[in-house]
Amino acid sequence: MMLTDPSVKYRPFPQVDLPDRQWPSRVITAPPRWLSTDLRDGNQSLIDPMNAEKKTRFFDLLVKIGVKEIEIGFPAAGATEFDFIQDLVRTGRIPADVTPQVLTQARDDLIATTFESLRGADKAIVHVYNAISPAWRRIVFGMERPEIKAIAVHAAKLLRDNAAKQPDTDWHFEYSPETFSTAELDFSLECCEAVIDILQPTPEKPLILNLPATVEAATPNIYADQIEWFCRHISRRDSVVISLHTHNDRGTGVAAAELGMMAGADRVEGCMFGNGERTGNCDLVTVALNMYSQGINPGLDFSDIDEVIQTVEYCNQLPVHPRHPYGGELVFTAFSGSHQDAIKKGFAAQEVRNDEMWDVPYLPIDPADLGRNYEAVIRVNSQSGKGGVAWVLQQDKGLKLPKRMQADFSRVVQALADESSRELNAADIWTAFEDHYRLSGDQAYRLIDYHESGAAGDRVFTGKIAYQGGERSISGRGNGLLSSVLAALRDELNVDLDIADYSEHAIGAGTDVAAAAYVECRTPDGRTVFGIGTDTDVATASVQAVLSAANGVAARG
Repeated sequence: MMLTDPSVKYRPFPQVDLPDRQWPSRVITAPPRWLSTDLRDGNQSLIDPMNAEKKTRFFDLLVKIGVKEIEIGFPAAGATEFDFIQDLVRTGRIPADVTPQVLTQARDDLIATTFESLRGADKAIVHVYNAISPAWRRIVFGMERPEIKAIAVHAAKLLRDNAAKQPDTDWHFEYSPETFSTAELDFSLECCEAVIDILQPTPEKPLILNLPATVEAATPNIYADQIEWFCRHISRRDSVVISLHTHNDRGTGVAAAELGMMAGADRVEGCMFGNGERTGNCDLVTVALNMYSQGINPGLDFSDIDEVIQTVEYCNQLPVHPRHPYGGELVFTAFSGSHQDAIKKGFAAQEVRNDEMWDVPYLPIDPADLGRNYEAVIRVNSQSGKGGVAWVLQQDKGLKLPKRMQADFSRVVQALADESSRELNAADIWTAFEDHYRLSGDQAYRLIDYHESGAAGDRVFTGKIAYQGGERSISGRGNGLLSSVLAALRDELNVDLDIADYSEHAIGAGTDVAAAAYVECRTPDGRTVFGIGTDTDVATASVQAVLSAANGVAARG
């Protein structure tokens, strides 16, 4: 049971004493170095860890989208990990511009095994870590600060000495004061300085210092303060790369990484779509595409985001949530009527402006940039409005319904959605459209053939229509084609209609396209009825639109 006063059990996280913090006024202007830890941190979080085939497929995906540093495993964990890493090295599968990274705890035998797994590699990063926070020191290790620092120093010496035994490989090192975000800043700094003293990094060959939020325990602004404080106080700043490894325990792993970059970090570690232990790691897809939405090339290519999702879901055997930022099936989809109307107007305005700058309500980036199509942007259910229905018909059939006709048909779709209690697809909507405007099935009046004659202002319509199971010839006179059709219906079939509005447009583009015609008609008793016709000849489409309206009158009695 939740406590009425949680302060008796939980204490607030302390603030960082940084009154002149600079990060809030900074903006991200360039991408960081990216490290994917899908094959290590992501893999260890799976119910069923990936086998070699899945890890290889995932590795190839990461290479394809442009990740240049990939943590490929924990070689001392077992034969599966070790053999996979050795296979990547032996087969030459690692491209020249990609640097593999491996992880190890700070133990002699594990570090030796780690270096052995990379024997023959052109270059590699060996990542060693040890936990340093008070809870770990007190509860897990039963050690004091000097003993914890000694572990880091010993590990650094092992990195240096093992690398010297394999001089043909270009070795790089990463050290993580694990649990950095819940440790004392001065002690994190002390451990990192001790490692620097052993490994002697240079600007040409810097040491990566990873400052992880192993457990996210505070708001992301506090993590940013920690990063800025550390960047200010670490010696040889030009010889270290500050790396971030955020987790998502509080749901702000992405925000913490972004604010950490503003605070001075150079590198971001994470997984595709945020997979990882507990609530997950930083989501590299979201961070990268957040940058993209601000006009920054993130250096990662998600032009076919559906392929990325398919591969990740196959390898992880975990679904990407349909509402996951950018990648989810429904993130570029609107069901709400007001949202649909705004998006529809946004696309229309984009075409009119012919402006390369993206500015569409509710869509922070163009779905087409990620390989998504516009047909999925608006979908229809009981929450949808006329704009959504109109959008679907325009995308699926090329029809641009007049506003009042949109409202008329949206009521039909609303009733159908309420009755079915499910999302309506394009086929459902088209079937309802054909039925409501009498375009198929039983029709009281169907055009077979016609011709018109006479001079301007005095036109004669002569037509043959299917009527009551047979054919019927009708004719009428008016000042134009439509008025003569209305006269024929009134005089010979007792169908009395007046046209209140008419519109037409081409369906598609080019020289050989069909036309759509729409009429809004009034009956003598004040009812409104709509009709639509399509044909390669716009005049024929207009005649069909009037007959569609007449069929609506006949159907409604």
